[in-house]
Amino acid sequence: MRHLLVFAERDDAEEVAQTLGEWFGQVPRVVRETLAGEDDAEDAQWVVVAEAVPGADVPRLDALAAEYDGWREPEN
Repeated sequence: MRHLLVFAERDDAEEVAQTLGEWFGQVPRVVRETLAGEDDAEDAQWVVVAEAVPGADVPRLDALAAEYDGWREPEN
């Protein structure tokens, strides 16, 4: 399973990616993506794509995302 951590600001997404890299030994990629229902490019969000993070603790990921005013979207 991979997790998408979504943020409004690029800096927040990059900080979270670095934190996950420290936690799991692999820095996830950060991409800019327009999520479903958004029609304006300015509304695009910054997404940290955590691919099959070994030992990922979902509540811990949720707490980290919330710390930066973001959220986690699970993806299969």
